[in-house]
Amino acid sequence: MKLERVIQPELLAEPLSQAVASLDVSGLEYDSRAVTPGSLFFAFAGANVDGRRFSQQAMERGAVAVVSELTAPEGFAGPWVRVTHGRKALGMACRNRFGAPEEHVALSGVTGTNGKTTTAFLIDALQRHAGETTALLGTIGNWIAGEFEASANTTPESVDLYKVLAKLRAAGGRRATMEVSSHALALCRAYGVPYHTAVFTNLSQDHLDFHRGGMEEYFRAKHLLFEENGAAAPRWAAINLDDEYGRRIVPAAGTKVLTYGLKPGACLRAENIETSFDGLRFRMVYDGRAVSMRSPMVGEINVYNILAAAAAGITYGMELEMIAEAVAEFRAVPGRFERVDAGQPFLVIVDYAHTPDALRNAIQAARSLKPGRVITLFGCGGDRDRGKRPLMGMAAAEMSDFVVLTSDNPRSEDPLGIINDALVGLRRLDTPHIVEADRARAIRMAIGETRAGDCLLIAGKGHENYQVLRERTVHFDDREIAAAVLEELGYRKRKG
Repeated sequence: MKLERVIQPELLAEPLSQAVASLDVSGLEYDSRAVTPGSLFFAFAGANVDGRRFSQQAMERGAVAVVSELTAPEGFAGPWVRVTHGRKALGMACRNRFGAPEEHVALSGVTGTNGKTTTAFLIDALQRHAGETTALLGTIGNWIAGEFEASANTTPESVDLYKVLAKLRAAGGRRATMEVSSHALALCRAYGVPYHTAVFTNLSQDHLDFHRGGMEEYFRAKHLLFEENGAAAPRWAAINLDDEYGRRIVPAAGTKVLTYGLKPGACLRAENIETSFDGLRFRMVYDGRAVSMRSPMVGEINVYNILAAAAAGITYGMELEMIAEAVAEFRAVPGRFERVDAGQPFLVIVDYAHTPDALRNAIQAARSLKPGRVITLFGCGGDRDRGKRPLMGMAAAEMSDFVVLTSDNPRSEDPLGIINDALVGLRRLDTPHIVEADRARAIRMAIGETRAGDCLLIAGKGHENYQVLRERTVHFDDREIAAAVLEELGYRKRKG
């Protein structure tokens, strides 16, 4: 394909020469290491690294030209294409190069602060239950027609997404689901991506280190999913009506809206909720019809996740009975209220909760199981929103019987400094607590504190199998550590 047909004309900052316009483009890349002969290389101005540094390397690997919103670096030799916005240009180039994906694959996008991963997994499970070959993209990784691929971001760069969709189409698949982060929306990684269904779960404080304009800026980024954003607006919007920000979403004209929630007024509702460690039971009502729902997942927050996925399923024409069957068969998401069972006489749960609201929800889910006590272990991430740290400390103190405050992923920060920020909230109440910066030692101490009939919630890292320290990243899995401690104490996993 000629370069002039790849780059959207209205995104050009400078006219193309005839020689550059007629260059043949065989691929699109933003990582110079992935460039092959015939590639068009996009050099982004990153927060930490300027992609122009790698432009000459890309040319040496066979790139036909470099695209950037910045000027060429001194000494660069080769065609340079100036655009008004690098990621918008890449998004539209993907549509032009790969073709409009909505003609072949219907894409669901899930956004919100909490519940994105579980909701996306559930939507994918519904579609696979209906016999579809699918793709699922998100925080934990990507699954394309049943094959797993690791992912660098919750939401991929547009070229990576289009490659996934192309691979899914080649495998005969027609349905894809992806988590859509506020970072991806704000940075235009999701620009030009068409959605069949856009899902909003909820909004609470997170990522304010990135969204420096506060919650309103954070909300505006999320709202982009429901607008014309380089592509037609979503055909459907599934919105949590119980969430105050959900009620503020105004989808584009022509988008059909399906609200869900527990309160009157939602199109899709849950009633008569019962929860135990065996799971959830409730009645789901839609359009004058009702179906009995059961799920091995626990906690009211998962009622919302199930409703969000069910709403998405309805937008694809699924019957309530089929949705109920798929939900009943769906077991769990890795690291989302995941049980570590070695036959011990108390519960050990690992969960990804790393925001104040998510931590409250996880502790409430633990409380709903009616344990003797709830012991909560948590930490806060470094190089992230400092404002949520005391809020997390307060949430743990208000809802737990005992708290173990430790480290999470400190990154470049001093772990003790992060802990001190969280202690400001934790010490506003007189909840018994201990502080241990070494997370492995803290897990050991927390298990030692837990007695028969109690529930220990290990929050913050969930599915992650690493810990990011100042100078290195090390292998670390809360589930492995907990299981090893339990085994040392003489417990053995039940068989059968």
